[in-house]
Amino acid sequence: MPLAIVLINTEIGSESEVMDSLAKIEGVREIYEVYGMYDIVALVEAKSHEALRELVINKIRRIPQVRGTTTMIVIESRKVKQ
Repeated sequence: MPLAIVLINTEIGSESEVMDSLAKIEGVREIYEVYGMYDIVALVEAKSHEALRELVINKIRRIPQVRGTTTMIVIESRKVKQ
C-alpha cells in the first residue's frame, strides 16, 4: 500500500480545525501540528497510487483552510527499536 507524508500549510489560526477535518478522512494515519515552514504533517496511506492521488487532491486539498500541500511518497521505511 502506498504511504506518503503530506506537508500542509493552513490559514493562520486554523490548524486545529484542519486537524479535526483530516482525522475524519479515511487513509489519514497520523497527524502532527509542527513549527517551521509547514503547519501540519500527515502520514497517509491508500490502496494504490491513484487512490493516494485522489486522497490528497480531492480530500486534503479541498479542506477550505488548507492553503497548500507538498507530498512525499515513501519508497522505503524501517522500524526502529527504542
